[in-house]
Amino acid sequence: MKKYIFDVDGTLTPSRKQIDSKFWTFFLKFCCSNDVYLVTGSDREKTVEQLGLDICYRAKRVYNCSGCDVYERDVNVYRDTWKPSDEVRQFLQDELDYSQFMIRTDPHIEERPGCINFSILGRGANWEERETYVQWDNDEHERLLIAGRFNERFPDLHATVGGQTGLDIAPLGRDKSQILRDFSEDDELHFFGDKMEEGGNDYSLAVEVEKRGGLSYNVEDFKDTWKLLSK
Repeated sequence: MKKYIFDVDGTLTPSRKQIDSKFWTFFLKFCCSNDVYLVTGSDREKTVEQLGLDICYRAKRVYNCSGCDVYERDVNVYRDTWKPSDEVRQFLQDELDYSQFMIRTDPHIEERPGCINFSILGRGANWEERETYVQWDNDEHERLLIAGRFNERFPDLHATVGGQTGLDIAPLGRDKSQILRDFSEDDELHFFGDKMEEGGNDYSLAVEVEKRGGLSYNVEDFKDTWKLLSK
């Protein structure tokens, strides 16, 4: 059976923003006639804010927090309870103190079911501040470097670049690829994401989908996704 899996930020919506109204109409119709699954590093509240309840309810399942918090319509069918240790928190605080990027907006650590999101910039930034950090990170590759240091220090955990400004951190193996526990080997999988490069939070799922004979589509933005689905 053909099944479609979609990342949210950068794939169905602009990062951290609501879905385009015209694309919403197209994608809702797509959800009504296809088996659609959503997987995102964001929590449930943010996903509903970005996509709306109609799309979240039409999807067969919504895998929030990279699959650590799972919903079918409004029913929470699975939730991971992992919490970061004091050692992890101190490491992230040291990285925050070490960073040369000067704009800071609290909070820098956001706890989600089964994972955390860490941001040097902070979750309270406005759009101008976010764009400033995006340019900084494009030049300095700060998030990739922090993820590398983190993964070396904590081999039982894993940090990946997620969204525009953050890092997603969870126990090893509890990345987006964990959602495949709910799929059959006979399913024909099609996965759409925008962070499929190594170190990105779509990478592990893309690799596992392709191992199963499925297809992964590394998109530029929601317009790219729309174009591919229209074909």
